[in-house]
Amino acid sequence: MGLFALASCSKGGSKQEPTPDKPDNPNNGGVDLTPSPVGDVVGKVVVGYQGWFAAIGDGSPINRYWHWSHTWEQQPSPTNTAIKSWPDVRDYTSTFPTAYANLGNGQPANVFSSFTDQTVDMQFKWMKDYGIDGAALQRFNPDPNGLEGPVRDAMAAKVKVAAEHNGVKFYIMYDVSGWTNMQSEIKTDWTNKMSKYITSSAYAKQNGKPVVCIWGFGFNDSNHPWSADVCLDVINWFKDKGCYVIGGVPTNWRKQESDSRPNFIKAYKALDMISPWMVGRIGNANQSDGFFVNINKPDQAYCNANGIDYQPCVLPGDLQERQRAHGDFMWRQFYNMKRVGAQGLYISMFDEYNEGNQIAKTAESQEFAPAGQGFITLDEDGTKCSSDYYLRLTGDGGKMFKGQIPLTATRPTPPM
Repeated sequence: MGLFALASCSKGGSKQEPTPDKPDNPNNGGVDLTPSPVGDVVGKVVVGYQGWFAAIGDGSPINRYWHWSHTWEQQPSPTNTAIKSWPDVRDYTSTFPTAYANLGNGQPANVFSSFTDQTVDMQFKWMKDYGIDGAALQRFNPDPNGLEGPVRDAMAAKVKVAAEHNGVKFYIMYDVSGWTNMQSEIKTDWTNKMSKYITSSAYAKQNGKPVVCIWGFGFNDSNHPWSADVCLDVINWFKDKGCYVIGGVPTNWRKQESDSRPNFIKAYKALDMISPWMVGRIGNANQSDGFFVNINKPDQAYCNANGIDYQPCVLPGDLQERQRAHGDFMWRQFYNMKRVGAQGLYISMFDEYNEGNQIAKTAESQEFAPAGQGFITLDEDGTKCSSDYYLRLTGDGGKMFKGQIPLTATRPTPPM
């Protein structure tokens, strides 16, 4: 049946026998709701895009080393650093100085700014060149009176231009972490600022509706304090505005335990697509296999039975923690998520050099990292990998997901 392998379960959990192409949906009177047809997120590979790096002198409203260092007013250095992985900046025409030692090859240890037009255009060109379908632009509390609001607004405009120029889709992904007045302010922000982007030819649509993702509902911590009723109100507000709403939800959303708040299922079930968080949950191929059996398969069955599309995360792994196994960890996830029948894939993340789980170009050896500063490079386990290896690997994983190459547990992508 090509793209999707479907499973189903009844409300009580007893298995039904689906037809080859149509799962029974006993909760919905037998109406087939899942999967949605192929669109800009269903059947596609999307990357999480931070776009949150800046530097002094880059012309940005923030004019600081935003997210490169802990003290943004000062150059990043070994004692003032916010990143775990070192970027490969050879493709950028503008870079900015740091207080790190020179690279192993003697070149200065400069960093890029996401605010530079050529940088964001180049990063979206990588997406196009390596077969990535779209980017979810992360949007945190965009307080217009705060330090970060103006630069986030500017980045949304820049992403629109780069996405249009390179033929890549994008959508707004609100990360509501720590957003005190989220319930009212997210609606105001969408109405006054972000909704204008849905007219772009590059803005992602699914089932004919503009896509919006909200990350952070249901997490059982003080940074995400809202009740299910508050979250349901926000989800339904966006749906009433005609949006297709994705939820970035806790890993254990379905069981409503551990990282998920209890009694939250009514909010989760209101979502059009569910994308459970996986960073920090698995770190090797064996753990991916365990999640495939115990988490992903039951998640997919629940989503099928309740008319929800399923977009699990795929991680390259934390480079600094040596999780990557020269791509074998990431490939195992592509293999498992294809086998589970997921409707879409969310790559966590494109440019997350802070957590070390970026797929964007990264220092391939100590020749391209600050000398003696402790950065782990892509050849950390003795296997040489090109700086674009995880972009190439994502492209091949996407081909397997879409049925363009056969399902295989053996990674086909050469590291170099």
